Amino acid sequence: MTYDAGLHNRKLIASSNFPQLLLTFAVACFLLYEGRSIFIPLSFGLLISFVLYPICKWLEKKGVPRSPAILISLSMLLLLFAGIAVLVVSQFTSFTKEWPAISDRLQVAFVNLGDYLYNSWNITRQTQQDWLQQIFKNSSGYFFQLLKDFLTTSIISSVFFLLVPVYAFLILYYRRRFITVLEKMFPKINVREILQLSIVSYFHFIKGMALVYLVVGVLNSIGLLLLGIPHAILFGFLASILTFIPYVGIISASLLPITISWITYNSILYPLGVIAVFAFVQYLEANLIFPWAVSQQLQLNTLMLIIVIFAGGIVWGSAGLILFIPFAAILKLVADHTPGMELVADILGIDEKPEKKK
Repeated sequence: MTYDAGLHNRKLIASSNFPQLLLTFAVACFLLYEGRSIFIPLSFGLLISFVLYPICKWLEKKGVPRSPAILISLSMLLLLFAGIAVLVVSQFTSFTKEWPAISDRLQVAFVNLGDYLYNSWNITRQTQQDWLQQIFKNSSGYFFQLLKDFLTTSIISSVFFLLVPVYAFLILYYRRRFITVLEKMFPKINVREILQLSIVSYFHFIKGMALVYLVVGVLNSIGLLLLGIPHAILFGFLASILTFIPYVGIISASLLPITISWITYNSILYPLGVIAVFAFVQYLEANLIFPWAVSQQLQLNTLMLIIVIFAGGIVWGSAGLILFIPFAAILKLVADHTPGMELVADILGIDEKPEKKK
């Protein structure tokens, strides 16, 4: 019976470092939560600079000065987001055009509901009106609070959107100085190699997200085709793309197919079917498709990726759902190239394929 001394020593080191690792993780989460107003836009700016760095580097090699190269790259990215915003606005515009027909059907539905309550449950019209007045009275305060929270969130988001391009520009402009500072702070780590691998890792993350959108678009389209909804493929992929915007995206993307299904078939079952299709696909995307596709691209195991997603949601909300995934991949790269962080690499990594016996 052989004894692997190296493996035994590694296990001893890992067991001794585990309490320190937990303490470091808890302190990091506390600092990230308390400083989220600073770290969230800065993190978006950092990851955007990773995406734009190859374009800026290519433009600079062609003779374009650094500042114009960064501005050209940022302009291309802003045009992409502007296109997504136009899609969202067009969805709401199409919905408002269909509103008169929807309003008429809602009135008919309320009248039928009132007749049903009177005939089946002997609830008088006056009692129904009293119930409605009580409901509106109780919900008015909640509505104004919801409107206040929405306006506050919109203002904060607008400030974030203004800060993110500024951070990305400054990170790209002073990137050599930042690399020099990091090399002095961590002399035992090959900072340049880790940064190159981080850029490649984030590219794989974007590729994994593209795979997620493709799979979700196909599933949405199949579900809508089975229901017989007109323009099913268009609505399916539009809903898939707009899921990039948390909560608001999927809601705005579902309004038009719900409206068209109601007007086309004159039945509440088809709108409910559309909602069921989108809800089921979203459940698969959040719990199965997204962790599987992204973990395969980033070389992170699915269990830890799910934990990272939930931790990001708890610490930074919807922004953490996006940001913590590439950060986990970067952490694994640092752990793979740093002595003493083998435990972190083992926790985050995937199982290697066993070698075939000769």
